[in-house]
Amino acid sequence: MTGRTPRLSRLRRVVPEGRGGRGSRPVESRGGRPRRRGTQPKVVALGGGMGLSASLAALRRITGDLTAVVTVADDGGSSGRLRDELGVLPPGDLRKALAALCGDDDWGQTWARVIQHRFQSHGEMHGHAVGNLLIVALWEQLGDHVQALDLVGKLLGAQGRVLPMSAVPLELQALVRGHDPDRPEEVDTVRGQATVALTPGEVQSVHLVPHDPPAVPEAVDAVLDADWVVLGPGSWFSSVIPHLLVPELLDALTQTKARRVLSLNLAPQPGETEGFSPQRHLEVLGRHAPKLALDVVLADEAAVPDRDLLTDAAKRFGAAVELAPVARTDGTPRHDPELLAAAYDRIFRMHGRIGPWR
Repeated sequence: MTGRTPRLSRLRRVVPEGRGGRGSRPVESRGGRPRRRGTQPKVVALGGGMGLSASLAALRRITGDLTAVVTVADDGGSSGRLRDELGVLPPGDLRKALAALCGDDDWGQTWARVIQHRFQSHGEMHGHAVGNLLIVALWEQLGDHVQALDLVGKLLGAQGRVLPMSAVPLELQALVRGHDPDRPEEVDTVRGQATVALTPGEVQSVHLVPHDPPAVPEAVDAVLDADWVVLGPGSWFSSVIPHLLVPELLDALTQTKARRVLSLNLAPQPGETEGFSPQRHLEVLGRHAPKLALDVVLADEAAVPDRDLLTDAAKRFGAAVELAPVARTDGTPRHDPELLAAAYDRIFRMHGRIGPWR
């Protein structure tokens, strides 16, 4: 992006005491974001959509040094319209991540509702999310994706940082068997994240266009500097696997000294992963990134019908399996933030190296 309009780099907001997270005292770190002193792990979470939001809502409860790296291939809804009209990155998943990092106090929850609010009308504004418009406006004002997202995070009092995985809009394409129900055995190329997510066929593989998109340098640095990297949960082919298709990001994930945890979904996603077992999620991940190693695979204990099969699949990545109750108790396939936070905390303590947060 170019800075054709006056920059707002001198704009500052003083976050009132207590809105920066549990009374801790922030200090400046690389990139200008606040980093709390003391004993906390550096955690990077990768994904997109509601799966990443669930992970962030849990992780912000156990660390103040948290970075979200978000996919930028969305082409539906408000994000798709803004992307088509203005040529910008799709802001929707970035907005959701920022909302998930808002605190539980009145300030945080008010801003979370505001940026998630969608206009209802019979005109052109219908369906647009306030946060999408705010993010895009700052991108145009500042000419810098990262600086703009950092500024939105300061406004919200977000308990972490949000970064796009790439600075260019990406198109997700998939090879799908039976995308056309009248030709169930034929394999077609399906274009667009929204279409891939809803295909009635069987997704064979996915790739990005362009095929070798540049990673955002701050995202690569965060992965290399992390103590833990969390991948998933989320839409497997459209939110989780795309991170492994950005060469610089995949290199960072394979080279980092951080421990890596894969968080599995609570249930198969209709269309995209219909009928998938927990171990099949691992198998397709391995096909897209055969050199990726993992340390822990986290799954809800009620969502794993055969632990031995999952354990065998995890061993191919060098990973141990941790089962824990992480689902809401209302019967819906959604993660409970407190239960998921407890599971992450236990994994960090049991499987992590002795670190400064102990």
